[in-house]
Amino acid sequence: MRILLHTCCGPCSLYPLKTLRAAGHEVTGFFYNHNIHPYQEFARRLESVKLMSVQESLPMIVRDDYDLEEFLARVAEHPEKRCGYCYASRLRVAAATAAEAGFEAFTASLLYSRYQQHELIRELGEQAGREYGVAFHYEDFRPGWQEGIRLSKELGLYRQQYCGCIYSEKERYLPRERHT
Repeated sequence: MRILLHTCCGPCSLYPLKTLRAAGHEVTGFFYNHNIHPYQEFARRLESVKLMSVQESLPMIVRDDYDLEEFLARVAEHPEKRCGYCYASRLRVAAATAAEAGFEAFTASLLYSRYQQHELIRELGEQAGREYGVAFHYEDFRPGWQEGIRLSKELGLYRQQYCGCIYSEKERYLPRERHT
């Protein structure tokens, strides 16, 4: 099957790519991540994806528009609900791209992370697939967590320390309040 793999970053794409290829799928990567903050982080992740795509001979479709304002406008009022918007917006663009380019299915490297909400990703991916008439390929890539880390280190890929948005950056780097 021809499948479009939404890639949030290079390291998280390695194990899903390996798994999909082992199952006989023809994979093309797709980078669209308007949620990443700050811009330097966005640029580093994009460079890492490009490097990974060369190292893994992965054809890529890249949308490098950086629409931070749109992302913030959609999540600022209810930042606790940001992940749902973040997943849905990227999966909808991936589904539209897959349908337009004639792919049989699309999936996401988000399904590799043990920190993401898999059931929500699955629900939103299937919804986007129905909307654009292309199948969402759900697969739980989490069993390959350690292998993906090992592979990314072997390839010398940039490994980020937070999910990507300004809120996840805050959660990662801001010291937690101490309760006394």
